[in-house]
Amino acid sequence: MTATLPEGDWIRGITVQQPYATCILTGAKSIENRPKPWSWRGWMLLHAGQRTDAAALHLPLVAHTIRGRELTTGAVLGIARLTDCHQDPEGPPPCTRWAHPGAWHLVLTDVQELPLPVPATGQLGPWKPTPELLRRVFEQLPDFRP
Repeated sequence: MTATLPEGDWIRGITVQQPYATCILTGAKSIENRPKPWSWRGWMLLHAGQRTDAAALHLPLVAHTIRGRELTTGAVLGIARLTDCHQDPEGPPPCTRWAHPGAWHLVLTDVQELPLPVPATGQLGPWKPTPELLRRVFEQLPDFRP
């Protein structure tokens, strides 16, 4: 049985490079760094872009987090709720060890990984998923209740 989804404008997609998409799925990385603030709040499809940040694979924090995990690209891998967007003030420590100084931090909660990746194309900024993509994602999450 597929989850009953609300009507209207309630969900977006976010495209994140690997290995960072997988770091979010593990629950270790609770923020995503972006150059500009986002006004959108609500549910997001977590889409792994086509590119992998090869240098990030050698960062100890990332390497430890993704150990033994497949780094799928070009697919929706899960969902999360975007609850806040902020910049850390200068001086105090960053909000998490994943935070980049000067970046806007998208705070992601309620992360749920899909059993199987759903191939899809994403784009920069928050994007609107098609009804067919939503159907394919949420047939894997029959207990989801927005």
